Amino acid sequence: MSQLLKAKLYSPPTRPELVTRERLFVHLDGVLQRKLALLSAPAGFGKTTLLSAWLHVRNLGARAAWLSLDERDSDPRRFWSYVTGALQTVDANAGAGILDALAAPNPPAFPELLTELINDLEALPNTLLILDDYHLIQAAPVHDSLAFFLDYLPKPLHLVIASRTNPPLPLSRLRGRGQLVELRQADLQFTREETERFLNQIMDLHLPPDIIDKLRNRTEGWVTGLQMAALSLRGRDDAADFVADFAGTHRYILDYLVEEVLERESAKVQRFLLRTAILERLCAPLCDAVLAGGPEEEIIHSSSQEMLAYLDRAHLFVVPLDDQRQWYRYHRLFADLLRARAALQEEARLPLLHRRASVWYEQA
Repeated sequence: MSQLLKAKLYSPPTRPELVTRERLFVHLDGVLQRKLALLSAPAGFGKTTLLSAWLHVRNLGARAAWLSLDERDSDPRRFWSYVTGALQTVDANAGAGILDALAAPNPPAFPELLTELINDLEALPNTLLILDDYHLIQAAPVHDSLAFFLDYLPKPLHLVIASRTNPPLPLSRLRGRGQLVELRQADLQFTREETERFLNQIMDLHLPPDIIDKLRNRTEGWVTGLQMAALSLRGRDDAADFVADFAGTHRYILDYLVEEVLERESAKVQRFLLRTAILERLCAPLCDAVLAGGPEEEIIHSSSQEMLAYLDRAHLFVVPLDDQRQWYRYHRLFADLLRARAALQEEARLPLLHRRASVWYEQA
C-alpha cells in the first residue's frame, strides 16, 4: 500500500447540492444480486456523484472498494496493483500475496495471478468494487484481464464501472444471463421533478414552472448544463431572457464542452463533428454526401457509418433517433458549440456543405 496513491482509493465526499435520486438508487441496488453494474454516459451526467451518493444513502461505504482510474492505469501491473489495494481497504488481507508478486521484476503470467486473486477473494465479505472513469483505460491487456476476472468473479464480489464509453467487456453475454445492471444517458438525465428540486430547493432560484420546463428542455436533463445555468442565474432578474438565450456558446458550457469533450478527440473526429454540425439529423449516407470531397479536398475518413458508430459508442453527445442506430442528432447544447466553432473554423466551406446536403435530400 505504501507505493499506491491512497487518494485514488477513496470515494469522493457527497456534495452539498445533492439531489437524492431514489429511482436510480433502486436500480443500482440490483447489482448486489448480479455481477456488474455499468454507468455509461457522456461527461457531466453525474455518474461519480450518483455512485458516491448511493454508497452514502445506502450505508455501503464500508463494503465498497473504490478506485479512481487515470491514464497511467492502462499498465496491467499498475491496474491490478491498484485494484488489489482498493480491495484491501475493505479487507486488509485481500490478495495478500498479489501486490508483492506484481512488484517483482518477473511476475507470473496474469491468468495465474488472477486465478490466485479470485480464489483468495472467495473469503471476502459481500463487497462492491467500483472502477470510476474506466474510459481512461486504453490498453487491451487490461480489458482482457478484467474480462477474465469478470467471467470468474468471486460470489461475494460485485463490480461497478463508471465510464464515458462502453468498455470492451462481454456485456451482451452478461445482459443475456441477467447479470448486468445498466444506467445510461436516458436514465441519468434529470427528470422534471429532479430539475425543479435542484433549481428551486437546492440552488434557491424560485423559478416558475414554465422557465424550469424550458431550461430542462434546453439542457435535455444534462446535469452539468443545469448546474452551469443555475450558477449563471443567481442574482439575475431576467431568468426568462437568459433561458431563451442559453446555448452551448455560454462561456461555462463552452469551456466545459471544449476542454472535457471536443479537445480530447482526434483532429479527424473534430473535423467530422464540425462539418456535420450543419445537419439537424445525421445518417451515414447523408454524412458521406456532405463530406465527399474532390481531389483538392482532404478525405476525412473512409466511412461515416464507422464514425457514427464510434460517436455512439463513445457517448459523444449524439442521440439515437431509432432503434436501428441509423439516424442520430447532436445534443442541443453540443450542436450549438459545434456550429459556433464551425462558423469560425470552417466558414469558407459551409456554403458547399449546405449545397451537398440539399442535393442529397432532393435525391433521397
